[in-house]
Amino acid sequence: MTEEIAKLKDIIDHTDNIVFFGGAGVSTESGVPDFRSEDGLYHQHYKYPPEQILSHTFYMQMPEEFFRFYRDKLLIRGIEPNKAHRKLAQWEQEGKLKAVVTQNIDGLHQAAGSKKVYELHGSVHRNYCEKCGKFFDFDYIADGEGVPHCDACGGRVKPDVVLYEEGLDMDVMQGAAEAIARADVLIIGGTSLAVYPAAGLIDYYRGHKLILINKQATPRDRQADLVLQGPIGEILDQV
Repeated sequence: MTEEIAKLKDIIDHTDNIVFFGGAGVSTESGVPDFRSEDGLYHQHYKYPPEQILSHTFYMQMPEEFFRFYRDKLLIRGIEPNKAHRKLAQWEQEGKLKAVVTQNIDGLHQAAGSKKVYELHGSVHRNYCEKCGKFFDFDYIADGEGVPHCDACGGRVKPDVVLYEEGLDMDVMQGAAEAIARADVLIIGGTSLAVYPAAGLIDYYRGHKLILINKQATPRDRQADLVLQGPIGEILDQV
């Protein structure tokens, strides 16, 4: 056990008020591609840039192309929670972790057993008819072709994910901000802290134990009380 891991373990052992804030790097060990790494979606080549495809304007103007990309790259079957997801769920069950705040849309925290999860950018497991509001699950979109439509009213079915140009759910944002503000320990993991307004939530933290776990350096490393570099699942599994 390294000195940094030992410090992390000591902090975890002596607190029961942790909040975790995570990004795409939490799910890469489950086989979910991230966006900004060398092999991420933003470095792959499509007819249109992924940032453009995943925008509200593109969704409205070119829905066929949007759903082709969405099914191909964001709807991934067979993925399972990894060691990071399972450790966080364990801490919640033990009464140590109060909430998970995630930028991910894959639902893996809930699959691991976490109950209090603030999904800042929505979830691929929720879809709704834009006309009548009827709910549809993951399979309805994944198993379909072309633009999905409601089997009740014929309206277009939209994934409950936050696209570029769309605002975040303010109730989710408020809940996440309040959880972070109340935390004694804030662990930030698997995120470059480059996506706003989500990354700005950590400014609500008022505690004195800020922990950063990421493969690369982040803009907040200097503010952290403890910085660990490496795959988050491997790190948390040692605690």
